[in-house]
Amino acid sequence: MNRDEILQYSQTVCDGLRDDDDGVRREVLAHAGSRWSLGVVHTLGVYGRLRHAEIGRRMHGVTQRMLTRTLRQLERDGLVLRHDFEEVPPRVEYELSDTGMELLVRMVPLWTWIVENADRFREARQDFDEQHRDEKSEAVADLAHNGSRL
Repeated sequence: MNRDEILQYSQTVCDGLRDDDDGVRREVLAHAGSRWSLGVVHTLGVYGRLRHAEIGRRMHGVTQRMLTRTLRQLERDGLVLRHDFEEVPPRVEYELSDTGMELLVRMVPLWTWIVENADRFREARQDFDEQHRDEKSEAVADLAHNGSRL
């Protein structure tokens, strides 16, 4: 695809998102930008069917509440399957659905691109910060000066 074809295709996809009457497309797209949703999808994709606590142990930094909320959202959107064995004590396991596995497969190229370009991102941030260092210093000085008048 050339640049114009890519832009045209991108616009077509964006139009599809904008024309989403019930918001489901945008809500599911939010999973692709969510640290925890992608973490759950990746964890279940790599390790297969797991219990809640096992997922939490493999995802560093996630709270129990956030994990529960994320699993419920992913289940609601058909990306994760919940298996309740109706035992005492309760035993519930989660696994990726076929749709969840499709999401994982489609995210891998993006993750690969990010890893491959991390040095470029670091360089761009450093350049930006150097170019805007004086602006930041001026803003801090203005804040200190104006604060002293209060």
